[in-house]
This record gives sequence, structure tokens and C-alpha cells, in this order.
Amino acid sequence: MNKFTFISVDNPDAAIAELDEHDSPKFIAGGTNLLDLMKENVERPDHLIDITHLAFNTIENNADGGLRLGALVTNADTAWNVEVEKRYPLLSQAILAGASPQLRNMATNGGNLMQRTRCYYFYDTATPCNKREPGSGCSAIGGYNRILAILGTSEHCIATHPSDMCVALAALGAIVNITGKNGERSIPFADFHRLPGDRPELDNTLEAGDIVTSIDLPAEDFTTHYKYLKVRDRASYAFALVSVAAALKIENGKILEARLALGGVAHKPWRSLEVENMLAGSAVGKEVFQKAADAILEGAKGYGDNTFKIELAKRAIVRALTEAAGLEEQA
Repeated sequence: MNKFTFISVDNPDAAIAELDEHDSPKFIAGGTNLLDLMKENVERPDHLIDITHLAFNTIENNADGGLRLGALVTNADTAWNVEVEKRYPLLSQAILAGASPQLRNMATNGGNLMQRTRCYYFYDTATPCNKREPGSGCSAIGGYNRILAILGTSEHCIATHPSDMCVALAALGAIVNITGKNGERSIPFADFHRLPGDRPELDNTLEAGDIVTSIDLPAEDFTTHYKYLKVRDRASYAFALVSVAAALKIENGKILEARLALGGVAHKPWRSLEVENMLAGSAVGKEVFQKAADAILEGAKGYGDNTFKIELAKRAIVRALTEAAGLEEQA
């Protein structure tokens, strides 16, 4: 690990001002990902700006009936929050499927959004990686790529986004609130993370100096028919091979509205509005769930070791939708 300086700040303006005083500064909150990256020499900041004392540590009701999650609230406190459990159980379920209790006690909501890929080659500084060193190549393409992406890939990168929480936030249509050098703004969750394209080193659409302040959850009622399904190599402290966030509104055996997002398969949480619209108006049943799975995986591409994920994702989608609809005994 390289040498660095450290400072704590108590307001966003002071945090942003610190950026101009150093060559490679980084904000730090829980540090559960950044410290790993520093230990492996993937990230080498010369200055850490502690933002844990900023006033973004509450969960509050919004005037529109939604809920605002402070960016510095821990994952654990968010998952066990009474309002989150009652009104957004899909999110609570997703958070509790991730990491370990110890990490959830430290990790923040804003930090969860900022997680970097767990691609083997990204962490191995002896190998080429366009995400770590732009223009050096992608070792995963043609290499061992079992955990990597099958959707939205490019010739430059097949890395996956590792978060569970973000998959549920994508399905729920969350909004990310930002403050930065150019003032305050909000970003729809679908636009927050990027696909790799020809700039895989960019994980998201934040600008230099931006700080995530909060995440807004819309006032939707997906409290009855929901399921977060995570398929992984072991049941504890493992990243998803495939995950599915599914939520349905059902009346008289018909789907009124559907939400469906996938994790572990792309550079960002993968959601298809077209597939959700296809489900809306359909009768509940495994046949329509299978059609949805086939549609959302249309265009998926395997790279050898990870080709099995295509069929795995389809089966996971059918299972998640089946359980969300309350048809477990018929599955």
C-alpha cells in the first residue's frame, strides 16, 4: 500500500475543496471496497477525504410518498429499517443477501453504488486490464471468465457489477441524488452506471468531485409479490453468478405491473422495460415467465467459461418470478 494523507471533513464544500489540493484524492466512507483496492495496489490515492461526518446519515419520508435513503446510512441499518422492511422488502432482501454482517455494518449506501468489479484480472496488477489501465487489453476475453458478463459487453471489457443492493434499486426505479462542483442534481438509477463500451474504466456517470448524498425510492407498492434470488457458489459471503430482483402487482390472476432486474450478468444492473411491458397484462404462469426470461437474455453472449450463465439466468428468472407470484408449489 502506498503512503497517503488523511483528513476528515464535516460539510460537502470542504470535501470538494480538498480534491484540488492533491494529485489523486479519494473520498472514503465505510471503506469496505476502497481499502481492498488499495491493499492490492489497484487504487493508489495520495489523499483520503473522510466524508462519514457529512449529514447524509438518515432515512426519511419524501413528500411524494417515497423514501429517501441517506448515502451514509449503513447497509445493515437500511436493510433493518422499519420503513424499508415494510414498504420496500425487495430491497431489504437484496441487501441481506450481500456480503457478511460485519461488512454490512460498515458499508454505506453510497459506497455500495460505487463498488468496483471483482473481475480476477482487475485485481491482478500483473495482467492487462482496460478497466484498471485503459488501452492495455482485456485478459478476461479468452482467459478464465466464469464469473463475468454475458450482456452489454464490449471488445474492451466483460466485467460485472458486484452489488446486490443495486439490482433491487434498479428494479424499484430509484433516483440517485448528487452534490458536486456544479451544484446538485439527480440521476435516474438506470443512467447512473455505465456499460463498458470503449471506456470501461468509467463505472458510472459521476463527474469529478461529485458526492452521492441520497437515494430516493419512488412510492410504489411491491410489498406482496417480490423475490430477490441470488445464485452463487456458496451460501455465505459470495458474489452472485446470477441474481434476480423480481416484483409483481397481481390482480385476479393477471399481472398489472412487473419489475425485473438482473445482477452478476453485466457491467451494470440489467433491467429491460420491454420485458416488463411484455409481462404486464399477462396471466400469471410459468409459460409467460419463460418467455420473459428468453426475451431478456436475447443477445446474451458467453465467452467460454461463463457461457453456462445464459441458461442459469433464464432458470433463475423463471424461479424468481414463480416465487414472487406465490406459485412455489406449482414450480
